[in-house]
Amino acid sequence: MTDSIDAFYWIHSDWAYFGGPRLKAMGERHGLKVNHRPVDLATVYARTGGIKLPYRSAERKNYRLLEMKRFREILGMPINLEPKYFCVTGHLPSWFVIAAEELGHEVADLSQAIMRAIWVEDRDAEDPATLVSIGDEMGLDGTKILKAAQDPRTELTYMKYTNEAIERGVFGAPFYFFRGEAFWGQDRLDMLDRTISKALGS
Repeated sequence: MTDSIDAFYWIHSDWAYFGGPRLKAMGERHGLKVNHRPVDLATVYARTGGIKLPYRSAERKNYRLLEMKRFREILGMPINLEPKYFCVTGHLPSWFVIAAEELGHEVADLSQAIMRAIWVEDRDAEDPATLVSIGDEMGLDGTKILKAAQDPRTELTYMKYTNEAIERGVFGAPFYFFRGEAFWGQDRLDMLDRTISKALGS
């Protein structure tokens, strides 16, 4: 079996946004394909005991904002702490990424562009017109991808990824896997990198 990195994430995840560029660079550096697996985080939480952000304690919410500020500075990546369009389902933009991949496109940059639209540009990624525009901006056929995204079979793939994530022990986002070993959160990417380097001798 050819080695790869499986990345399970919620398309609205601030932490997936922060980790996206480093994940892509890591895959390229090690010559590994990154399998993008957008999931329905609400379902993951419901089945693994997670708590949605609006229902967390003030202490947890405040610490999350502190960490966002820290990583914004450390990584040099802009982010709005309170984006205009957030805490929605993430279904359609997830389907859009899945459809693009099934049409044969590399989706690392597309996925990151969608997350940047949410976290930096205050664009509504749940709006079909926004997704078409993002696709077109990436040099893709956004209309064609949207049509494929709205095919019921794409939703089935989305739920397949979600169920697979839970079966493999995912309880948050993002989660990365290499040779069956799990790494939770973009702040574990260095650990993932060391594990890959040791395994591949690179």
